[in-house]
This record gives sequence, C-alpha cells and structure tokens, in this order.
Amino acid sequence: MAVTAMVALAFLIPLGLVVAQLARERALADAERQTAVVVAVLMTTTDPTAVDRAIAATGGPAASRVAVHGLDGGSVGQRHARAEDVAATSGQLKSVVTDVPGGLSYLEPVDVGQNRNAVVEVFIPGSELTRGVHVAWYALTAVALGLVIASVWVGDRLAAKVVGSARGLAAAASALGNGELDVRVEPSGPRELAEAGLAFNAMAERVKALLASERELVADLSHRLRTPLTALRLDAETLDDDRSGQRIRHAISNLELEVDELIRAARKPGLTAVPEPGESSGCDASEVVRERLRFWAAVAGDQERRCEALGVDDPAPVPVPRAELAAALDALLGNVFRYTPQGAPLEVAVSRRDGYVAIRVEDGGPGIADPDRALRRGETNHGSTGLGLDIVKRVAHSANGAVNIARGRMGGASVVVLLADGEWAPPVSSRFGFVGRLSRDPAERRRRRAERGADGSQIGRSANLS
Repeated sequence: MAVTAMVALAFLIPLGLVVAQLARERALADAERQTAVVVAVLMTTTDPTAVDRAIAATGGPAASRVAVHGLDGGSVGQRHARAEDVAATSGQLKSVVTDVPGGLSYLEPVDVGQNRNAVVEVFIPGSELTRGVHVAWYALTAVALGLVIASVWVGDRLAAKVVGSARGLAAAASALGNGELDVRVEPSGPRELAEAGLAFNAMAERVKALLASERELVADLSHRLRTPLTALRLDAETLDDDRSGQRIRHAISNLELEVDELIRAARKPGLTAVPEPGESSGCDASEVVRERLRFWAAVAGDQERRCEALGVDDPAPVPVPRAELAAALDALLGNVFRYTPQGAPLEVAVSRRDGYVAIRVEDGGPGIADPDRALRRGETNHGSTGLGLDIVKRVAHSANGAVNIARGRMGGASVVVLLADGEWAPPVSSRFGFVGRLSRDPAERRRRRAERGADGSQIGRSANLS
C-alpha cells in the first residue's frame, strides 16, 4: 500500500503542476489574441473614441479587460498595471507580463507613428489563470485514490492466499508433530509454498512408512521372545512348589505381560504412546515402591541383602503412569542386584518437598565411577545395553524432573529420581515482596538457601539427604 501511494503521488503532483501551467499558458494565449485584435484597430486609427467602439464591438465578453495607453486623446479602458510598468513597456519592442492585484496584466507595445508607441493592456484575472485546475486536481486525486484502493484490495487477496497457504502448512506440520500421521496439505499459493507443500506431503508419507516399518520390526522381534518364554514356563512348571519355583513362575508371567504390552504399544498408530481408555496418567510413587520392593525382597533374601524402604507410608502422587514408574524402579533395582556384590545393603526412600517427589535408591556397592557417562543412552562399562538409566532419565524428564547420581552415605551409588508433585500448587507470593523476604529470620533464610539448589541435580541431592 505504501509503495502504491508513493507511485500515485509521484504521478499526481507532476500532472497537477502541468495542468496549472497549461491553464496559465492558455490565459496568456487568450490575452495575446485580444491584443492582436486591438493592434489591428490601432493600425487604422488612434482616436480613443473609435478605438473604444472597435474594442467593444470585437472584444467579446472580455472587452472590459482591455485598455490602451498612450493615444493622442488619452487612454482607453481601465488601467490595472502600474504607470511605471506601462511607461517601461512603451519603450520596448516586446510584450511584458506583470503581476497586478487580482491577477496579471499582459502589456503589448504598438508603434502608432510619430516615433511613439501605444501600450495595449489585457488584464487576466486570477480565476482565468486557474480555470479548470481544481477540477483536474479532483479528477487526478480520485484516480490516485482508486489506484491505491485497488492495489490494497489486490494485495490483500494475494497476501491472504499466501498467508492461508503458510498457515495450512504450519498447522499440518504441528499436527504431524502431535502424531497425526495421515495429515496432508493441499499445495497452493506461490510456487515456493506449493513446492514446500509437496515436499511436506512426501516427507509425511516417508515418516509414516518408516514408523510403520519400525513398529512392525519391534513387534516381530518382541514376538520372537515368546518361544523361549514358553520353554521357560514349561520348565518352571516342573519345579517343586517352593519359593524359588513360585518366584521364577511369577517372573516369567511378568515377562510375558511386558512382551504383550510391548507388542501392543508397537502396533499403536501415531508418534506417541496414547493411554488406553481408563488408564491413569499418574500414580502414587509410595505405592509403586512398596509393590516393587515386595517383588525384589525375595531376591534380596536369597542374596542376604538388607533391603529397607523409607517414607513409603505417606502418599506421593506423581504425573507418571504406573507401568512406566515401575519399569524405571525395576531398572534401578535390577542394576543394584546385577552389579553389586551379594550381601550389599539396599535402601529405597521416598520424600516429598517443595513441589517435587524424590525417589532415592542407594546401595552399599562400589558406586558408579562416571555418572555422566552412565546417563548417556547406550553407554555402559558392564557389557549391557546401557538403556536402564536412560529409561529412568526419560521417565524423570516426562514428569518435569531430573536424575542425579552421587556417592551415598552407605558407600555405594545413590541415584535420586526427581519427579514433579502431582498435587503441588505454587505458593502465593507475599504481598510485602522483597521487603517481606528480607524481614525473615536470618537462620530461616540460611536454611532455605541450603535447601534450594541452583538446578534439578542440587534439588535431587537435597531430597537425598532427607
């Protein structure tokens, strides 16, 4: 719109000035023609009365604006120009245009003989100088406004088409990111946006095909576990009905359930796992810890490990599905039983503070030499897959938490899983603001600073000491 307005002004102003100049030149040309009529009369006679009658007879409606100065019997008509301008013109051989009140005067010297000149004056009022100019300006302004309005409308239509195509592409990309694999766009708009739409459709088809292939592969690999599981179940049925046999059969049943869940999850459409109808998106961390410790307590008893649970009597709601939190705990506890000597003590504690729930798993083993490497996916020093702690980290991050690995008070590793409290509400800020905070007791301020960490890891260590 701004560009169109500038172009319109660039044409409007010069055209307006040209119209004004043409109107001035037209008025001067009319005055020159009237002067020629009077000059023809003066060539015949210089009698004022005869000249006046001739002007009145041949001058038309503008005869009253014509005057002749320097005749024998005086002047004819009304003088508008100054006397000195008339005198100066009579001594020249060319016409003169001079400004007078209300317009212009066109002065033409005429040789009337006897070495003297008469001066013919034609008064041009200001209305004649601008006749038709205002109408032309109005017409040009209307044309310029029409051009601006038309360009705005056309630009709006073009911009709406471009913006609509861009918004459609952005909405489709957002939908694809949210797991809608069947979303596609209708290529439209400029050539570049249309090509981007075609590329997006091709990418979406490729992503859908790759995910389907990957899910089928995971489902097939998971299904292949059923054969050794079936053999293990048959062998377990032959064992005596003692604690060891019951535990093995229970473990095989749990493994079969996990394999079935893996196959079902692999065959779910979409990019993200969608909870089944009725499945809760949160759980009680204390309850899950109690349940998993009951399962692992039998193994701890066989290995003569001291296994304790702290802080599991009070509820600790977290926004994590029960199955995922149980899998993360099994990964941590399995690492303890797998990589620490038999007889090393084990302790699991749950604490709830400042909007977070901390689950601390501590053992009396050799500890973890490189905590940063242990948290990287696929990194391990023990020949395993290196996915256990990565599962724990993903569960923590899904609940806006963190994982911290340090040396515990029992001498071994201390892994703190920090999860957001499912029922925590932010405290209401004090209406006294900074002054109110300064008015607290100094000991209270020191205690709060000690508890508050700079990041999730420091908060985890604070929960570890609870």
